[in-house]
Amino acid sequence: MPGTAWDALSGPSWEVAPRLLGSHLVHELNGKKLVARIVETEAYDQADAASHSYRGRTPRTDVMFGQAGCLYVYLSYGMHYCCNIVTGLEGRGSAVLVRAAQPIEGLDVMRVLRHGVKDAQLTNGPGKVCQALRIDRRFNGHDLRQVPLVLVLKEPIVADQIVQTTRVGISRAKGEPWRFYIKDSPFVSKK
Repeated sequence: MPGTAWDALSGPSWEVAPRLLGSHLVHELNGKKLVARIVETEAYDQADAASHSYRGRTPRTDVMFGQAGCLYVYLSYGMHYCCNIVTGLEGRGSAVLVRAAQPIEGLDVMRVLRHGVKDAQLTNGPGKVCQALRIDRRFNGHDLRQVPLVLVLKEPIVADQIVQTTRVGISRAKGEPWRFYIKDSPFVSKK
């Protein structure tokens, strides 16, 4: 995806996080297209005590220090995968967590993958997004310009339609206002 929109991913995570709102994650799975519109994000950076990259580059966090536009996937609490879009310049541990999304296409498959969960609950959390789109550790380091899983950048959401708050579900650096979501979206994890 050449052009200025894709180049915007090389900015700091707290600037890229609101830019990703409204963009689509598209996974081609067994001949079906699963599409989800990103409605909630959180920014993380190596200078941030809540970030996995805070203590430096390790085998686990190596992807976060790599090329912007790749996916960093980790297992949370030993049971849920979470996906982050790497941002910033190579060598800096920076990424944006996809915290929630709105299902757009492939809902029948997403419902099966989420064991019959109702639509508003399909993708309203980071683990739910990964389960509904079947994103797991196999996609750690995946370039989101390459099939079968791509990021389709859409036009930026108008600023007055974005809510900015502190992040949720973390124990350190709770005060950073690095959580962004689309106002009035029923798919946001927490209002």
